[in-house]
Amino acid sequence: MSLRVQIQGLHDVERFQRPLEVITGLFFEEYELVFESVHDADIAVALSINGDKRVHVHGILTEKLTGNKYEADHEKDVSGYLEEKDRFKQIKYTVFHVYLTLLQQYTGLIQQWGVLTGIRPVKLLHQKLRSGLSKEEAHRQLRDDYLVTEEKIELMQEIVDRQLTVVPDLYDLAHEVSIYIGIPFCPTKCAYCTFPAYAIGGRQGSVDAFLAGLHYEMREVGRFLKERGINITTIYYGGGTPTSITAEEMDRLYAEMYQSFPNVERVREITVEAGRPDTITPEKLNVLKKWNIDRISINPQSYIQETLKAIGRHHTVDETIEKFHLAREMGMNNINMDLIIGLPGEGTKEFSYTLAQTEKLMPESLTVHTLSFKRASEMTKNKAKYKVADRDEISEMMKAAQEWTKRHGYVPYYLYRQKNILGNLENVGYALPGKESIYNIMIMEEQQSIIGLGCGASSKFVDPKTRKITRFANPKEPKVYNENFVHYTNEKLKMLETLFG
Repeated sequence: MSLRVQIQGLHDVERFQRPLEVITGLFFEEYELVFESVHDADIAVALSINGDKRVHVHGILTEKLTGNKYEADHEKDVSGYLEEKDRFKQIKYTVFHVYLTLLQQYTGLIQQWGVLTGIRPVKLLHQKLRSGLSKEEAHRQLRDDYLVTEEKIELMQEIVDRQLTVVPDLYDLAHEVSIYIGIPFCPTKCAYCTFPAYAIGGRQGSVDAFLAGLHYEMREVGRFLKERGINITTIYYGGGTPTSITAEEMDRLYAEMYQSFPNVERVREITVEAGRPDTITPEKLNVLKKWNIDRISINPQSYIQETLKAIGRHHTVDETIEKFHLAREMGMNNINMDLIIGLPGEGTKEFSYTLAQTEKLMPESLTVHTLSFKRASEMTKNKAKYKVADRDEISEMMKAAQEWTKRHGYVPYYLYRQKNILGNLENVGYALPGKESIYNIMIMEEQQSIIGLGCGASSKFVDPKTRKITRFANPKEPKVYNENFVHYTNEKLKMLETLFG
């Protein structure tokens, strides 16, 4: 049954509505927000905003059935914010602070990330520390202004410290770029997936045309970088599953990379996702070795066979283990594995089993994802079919992952959050010291431009001077990409020219 929430007292509803919906969704699965007086609201929230240089927000939440009332206040000095946009942002966060506090009082649920609903909380801490704030003051602001709990602040700080150890020149890399190469094919599509991924079976014509377009993009972008003397920090092959294509196609692709891109031998890290174990063969591993690529992902997601079947992964648990050992035997010494907390039908018992199986393999890095109900996924469209654990059990599983990684010498080094993530938690990358993925740090902290090549690849252009970010995406559908790759390449080159010309 949907909860009806009435909110009154806001004059600029349009600019508040979406964030307030996101905050409400942290507490209630089914809800409706209304911004006018209605007779059938379940709870009513009255907000008042006063003050000019120092903004004061007062809120009262009334439960209509019982008449119970909850009150909250928050103040913020906005005198230092001269731009209207910046000033309004501070007012918004003051309103969100009060609204979240009222819902926490009403439900008894504490949101550990407070009012931070964006993807990159660690980037916010980087910004505060770079601006000259002391660690203590930056932490105080996260706690007081954003209601982030001490536990999450400590995690953020640990990650900031680790990132600056791994990439000491993190803040000075805007004069270089990283490259993301998207291969949009997979053996089958997983139920939770919204990445550009198309079953490769029967699409060979489309694959051939796609690879021709990708090689063109690589040559043209590589030429631009060489002419301007711009070096590449990292290269990442994602998708889809980049190892879905044949060993011969992979060989030609990496040959193109060495030929087209500047100083590939000086690139700090090259990663190829081999996420689906059913795509890994000795021939493909030989190709990776030939081109000095030793950082790969082999992703079990779970070691429960019934779960793999339910989510549409058509490989076996044994196959994951077998392919991991094969990669090890063939000299792959930097292997990442992904695990997902909260997959359908899984609780603490199943997740503990998955951790125990991981212990037998000990990959160099481990990314622990919390399942997110992404809007376009099969799982979201059929929620009744995919039963998942409740908030408390999800939190227990996350805690088990934290304790397991600490016990085995892994350190957290990157973090990101997603909308509709179970338990309002986070995804955390852990690594044995010295085996962290530099690309993952670059993509999360947005300190340099990342050029996306291939199907569904997004480019993120970071202005070296202003740090303003401009995004540009290639088409997701192979047919559209195959027909338009020249146009999309030219558009990217124009954007690069404005940044580095």
